[in-house]
Amino acid sequence: MKHFYKSTAVLLLLLPMSMTSTAEEPKKSADPLKEMGTHQGSGMECCQTEEQKSEHMRAMQEHMLTMHDLSNQILSEKDPAKKEELKNKQLELMKTYHAQMKQHGQQKMQHRQEHRK
Repeated sequence: MKHFYKSTAVLLLLLPMSMTSTAEEPKKSADPLKEMGTHQGSGMECCQTEEQKSEHMRAMQEHMLTMHDLSNQILSEKDPAKKEELKNKQLELMKTYHAQMKQHGQQKMQHRQEHRK
């Protein structure tokens, strides 16, 4: 179980770095509303204002804090039923985050394909 927590922590800490390592120059879109909900280009910050970048980082921070809080609660919980409930809650949070990252990756791929045409 210790290995799982360490692996999760490493993944959460390395994710922001891996996403920014291939950043390109921001390209302004003709439709500013289109760029609000999605990350475009090959890097996280492409087509984002400073406010959007900050908002994204805050959301990532909240996710990480929630994950750490749940981990601490799981580790300190003595009641096996409550411990299992907390684990399930954390697992659902991880699944949701994974789905969001997968969707983000698909959006980046679509955007790249559109620009190559």
